[in-house]
Amino acid sequence: MRSHILAFAGGVLCLQMQPELPVVGNWVLTGVLLLLPQLRWHGAASRWLSVIACAALGFAWAAWRADVRLADQLDPAWEGRDVILSGVVAALPQDFSQGSRFEFDTEVVETPGARVPAHINLSWYQGRHDDESFERLPVRPGERWRFTVRLKRPHGNANPGVFDYEAWLLERNIRATGYIRPDPAERLNDMVWRPDYAIERLRHAVRASFLTTLPVEHYPWVGILVALAVGDQKAIQGDLWSIFNRTGVTHALSISGLHVTMVAALFGWLVNAGWRRQPWLAQRLPAQKAGVLAACLAALFYSLLAGFAVPAQRTLIMLMVAAVAMLSGRLLAPSRTLALALWVVLLFDPWACLAAGFWLSFGAVAALLYVGSAQVGAATGWGQRLRDWGLVQWAATLASLPILLLLFQQLSLVSPLANALAIPVISFILTPLALLAALVPWWPILAAAHWVLDILMAFLVWCAVWPVWQAPAPPLWVAGVAAWGVALCLLPRGVPGRWLGACLVVPALFWPVDRPPAGEAWITVLDVGQGLATVVQTREHSLIYDPGPLYSAESDAGQRVVVPYLRSLGLNRIDMLMVTHRDSDHSGGAASVLAALQVGEVRSSLTEAVGERCRAGQRWVWDGVVFEVLHPTDEIYAREGKSNHLSCVLRVEAGGHRMLLVSDIEAADEADLLKRIPGKLLADVLLVPHHGSKTSSTEAFLEAVNARAAVIPVGYRNRFGHPKAEVVERYLRRGIDPWRTDRDGAVRVQLNEQGTQLSGWRAAHRRYWFGR
Repeated sequence: MRSHILAFAGGVLCLQMQPELPVVGNWVLTGVLLLLPQLRWHGAASRWLSVIACAALGFAWAAWRADVRLADQLDPAWEGRDVILSGVVAALPQDFSQGSRFEFDTEVVETPGARVPAHINLSWYQGRHDDESFERLPVRPGERWRFTVRLKRPHGNANPGVFDYEAWLLERNIRATGYIRPDPAERLNDMVWRPDYAIERLRHAVRASFLTTLPVEHYPWVGILVALAVGDQKAIQGDLWSIFNRTGVTHALSISGLHVTMVAALFGWLVNAGWRRQPWLAQRLPAQKAGVLAACLAALFYSLLAGFAVPAQRTLIMLMVAAVAMLSGRLLAPSRTLALALWVVLLFDPWACLAAGFWLSFGAVAALLYVGSAQVGAATGWGQRLRDWGLVQWAATLASLPILLLLFQQLSLVSPLANALAIPVISFILTPLALLAALVPWWPILAAAHWVLDILMAFLVWCAVWPVWQAPAPPLWVAGVAAWGVALCLLPRGVPGRWLGACLVVPALFWPVDRPPAGEAWITVLDVGQGLATVVQTREHSLIYDPGPLYSAESDAGQRVVVPYLRSLGLNRIDMLMVTHRDSDHSGGAASVLAALQVGEVRSSLTEAVGERCRAGQRWVWDGVVFEVLHPTDEIYAREGKSNHLSCVLRVEAGGHRMLLVSDIEAADEADLLKRIPGKLLADVLLVPHHGSKTSSTEAFLEAVNARAAVIPVGYRNRFGHPKAEVVERYLRRGIDPWRTDRDGAVRVQLNEQGTQLSGWRAAHRRYWFGR
């Protein structure tokens, strides 16, 4: 059974790697035909055919689910147009600096001809405009509203090593995103009674109670308690996640299997103990069985209250299977229970395998079962219990190593120590107190939990200064080899060949950084939405040309795109950060980059910024690649005007070929360059000025540059309408079909003696959900 379920899971995972959806019927037929030999023959060959059949059926199942889900889509003709609709707030709203964001179930579309998906995500911007204060209308799960909205199809930034937002939207069944127009919104019903809405309303009430009882201004850890009670990890302040990541305790602050198991065990024990004291109850149902049923119900309730994430699903299913086996008097091996949980999770959610939590959850439990299978007898004495606890920490840490390196490119060296204290404190003290406070909203309970957090956070802050192992993301096959190495390392003491496991893990830990050859430059224009972030790499050096936009008070491109991208390359230090000008769509990510990476030098046109000003005439050579700043001059700095006119223009030359990076210069700046240095503008590739605005890309400038390729850094359906149609037409008339980050994702430009090569991330790593 286990091999068949693993084959089914492999088929599901394989489907998620496909660039296009296959014909489902062909794979169903393949699976059925491979199962036919089982009807007459039962040898090894037929068993292997049945395993292959399960893989084909898993592939077909995931393809069918994807086909059904993608069919519910927004008509492209209705993107960006006003649509009046009514429906229900379906999930816990998330507040941000300018309003709130929530999932919405569409019930009625009132605009004639419009077709809107059943489940969408809406942002409601309510805040200050022109120093006038607006009172926010509260939004709660289960409320029915009528809104005027503008929607767009699912779209996210596409970059190497960065979170795939489009895949996340697909997994959540969010088939369109958009925002609520200023037209008056109308609350139609205070509560629509449906089980899932009622659970979300309960989660909202618990969160509101916690935040009211412990105001975040005075109790900075209250968001952690919210996360432990209702699974709302967004309640945790963003700067705390860096501490949790560096100490390796992130898993303990999400609703893990240990939390669900602890709650189930506690309620099961209480019911069991009380049941035994009532003979008339015990006569009807044995206390042990009553305790098991109570444990399952408690696990179900807590899993739903906590948002029903993959770790909670896995634990709940395992508990349910174990309970059925116990109640029926059958004995089921733990590994079979885990396999059944895997099968049910993927039946319910075939996209779960795209989440890091899926691999960490199932991988850690599989490692613990693997190690535990070699232990004989129950632990006796504190020494043996401590040894077993250490073995559990060792197994969990080692099992997560390939996953962490593949997905996050880092491994906390202090994780075993941090988890040795954090896991018992969070699981056996903080989580029970948080749940008790959810049931009994009394200040002393939450205050006691917060006091415990004060002590724990002081310890974690101390641990966070310890070094973190960081390496480039290894290839998938290297991570797979490392997983086999982990399995060998976890074999019982005395088994020959354990040393070979360590050898198999080493390549993943020391995988080399992929660098250009000497004399070659790699220039990657990242997809950061409406803004600019570009990374230039030479053999031994790296430069960031603008760190990207500020998205909100809580996030920016430096944190969400630039730093994860550089870490996926294995780069923890950059030689230069060039912030071209003040506009937040170019400079907004600077603080995050400076906080997360070692930066050798900063150059910018901002007068108040640290570092040196970028000035025309600055020139340096890295590894045979020539860099030269062409703009602005001291005369331009002396003028007063728009910050766009101060944009740092950088020319990169490698192997006799050039790329011109011009940021947000406008027509006047182009004219100044043409007047001063017309001969230096010639380039093979041009970063299109000002995102394709009509204020730039004059005919004279394009003639002087004479580029053969161009890249437009632009956001999907941005509010400025960039790039302008007339500007794109100028490039097309010159035989240039510009690359666009909203269409192509991150664009890689390679400059070398052979010429220039351009490639887009979306085309090179296409997935079936891109653009759908």
